[in-house]
Amino acid sequence: MRTPPTFLTTTENNLPDYRITERYGVVRGITVRSRSVFGTLGAVFQQLRGGDISLLTELCEQTRASAFDRAVAHAKELGANGLIALRYDATEIMQGVSEVLCYGTAVRIVPLRQDSESEGSA
Repeated sequence: MRTPPTFLTTTENNLPDYRITERYGVVRGITVRSRSVFGTLGAVFQQLRGGDISLLTELCEQTRASAFDRAVAHAKELGANGLIALRYDATEIMQGVSEVLCYGTAVRIVPLRQDSESEGSA
């Protein structure tokens, strides 16, 4: 039997094969990042060459991962083991400075199989 993950996330409004037993409300993770002068220059050179601008791609990936990790940590602090309706939003606060927000609904979930087994043995 496969061990279920300890924390699940989804962009859906619920998790198939799981029952939500408690809702803790909206949680969020916010990260504000800026490009360094060297990163900006490197990105300009990559832009001139054409194709993927890997320096900016990596910056975006790191920023989104940081916001996601903060949202999950916030949910865990509340006692959640799942995060549903997960979304991202980004805003440029000033030139070269962006905010990335990751948010969703923190929930406590149990597998349906475990749920029905515990009801049958009660």
